[in-house]
Amino acid sequence: MTKRTNKSNIVKQGVALLALSVALTGGAAYAAPNDAPAAVQAQAPTAQKDIQITVNGKAAALHGFQLYDGKEAMLPLRAVAEALGFTLTWNQEDLSVDLSKDAIWTKVKNGEDRYTINKMYKPLGTAPALVDNTMYIPASFVQEVLRANVVTEGGTVAITEQKKQQHVNATGVITAIRDANGHKAVQITGVAMDGLVLNVSDETAYQTADGAPLKFTDLALGMKVEVEHSLAATLSLPPQTPTFKITVLDKAEAKDVIGTAGSIEEVRTDDKGAVSVRIKGTGLTETSPSEVVLRLSEQSVLTDLKGEAIDKATLVQGAKVIGFYDGVLTRSLPPIGTAWKIVLQAQAE
Repeated sequence: MTKRTNKSNIVKQGVALLALSVALTGGAAYAAPNDAPAAVQAQAPTAQKDIQITVNGKAAALHGFQLYDGKEAMLPLRAVAEALGFTLTWNQEDLSVDLSKDAIWTKVKNGEDRYTINKMYKPLGTAPALVDNTMYIPASFVQEVLRANVVTEGGTVAITEQKKQQHVNATGVITAIRDANGHKAVQITGVAMDGLVLNVSDETAYQTADGAPLKFTDLALGMKVEVEHSLAATLSLPPQTPTFKITVLDKAEAKDVIGTAGSIEEVRTDDKGAVSVRIKGTGLTETSPSEVVLRLSEQSVLTDLKGEAIDKATLVQGAKVIGFYDGVLTRSLPPIGTAWKIVLQAQAE
């Protein structure tokens, strides 16, 4: 009696395990890649609901599915991600897919409920599944990681890309760089209460004009940059806004640059015709003097706050400027150095 009961239990357990194995694969029978592990060569259940998908109003090339006991709809990764502008790379060795678009990068691995969000791993409650050589991901992945809007209703999933007009481009000269207590920000087109503060995050992209990658630490005072930031901004002075991309437009490297913002108190011309300006106001860094004399060389760049070139004749007494220079100064009072860049804030009245 005991032996028959044990055998019956074993049979029941075997059936239950087989049913669980089938349920976990999701979909009809499929063929995995030729060199894929045997573990992924499996039968998928027929007890599932067909999901129709639209991306930005257009029908996706493939449908999705949802198991009747599943948490959420499963969507074809490539069909959805490419329609949203992502580039995908298949990694055969570990059955994973790399996705990238602008500052977004993530990795999806078959069977692993572990997704990269802000360079950290986060479970979403449903693992990706490889079905008929197609990787399927939960609908929450599209919203949480790919940052698209997802609306599920009945047997349909509507996906819309975040509107590009929410992003605004601006050009200006960096006047402040802040990195304190984990908060990083860059100020352009003004100092103190003027200009715009760009709040950056780990997802902000930095690059040169030709697309070469940079880091936050490569930024320097006085650099002319083009930025892509959010349309939304705080009502503070200066306003602050989330920033997605910063492109450095200056060709020359600027390192160890400091600066002084204020008014031109005096314009000097020596007997050889060399011009220098004495600026009095506020130092932009802890090591910047509040008053400095800056020689103008042939390499000195003269611009407005947006980085557009200006004439040397505008640098007269009373004009408000920002002088950028390296830390090599004389020990005189005021100290004397050579201008890397002079930025005109306002012409003399």
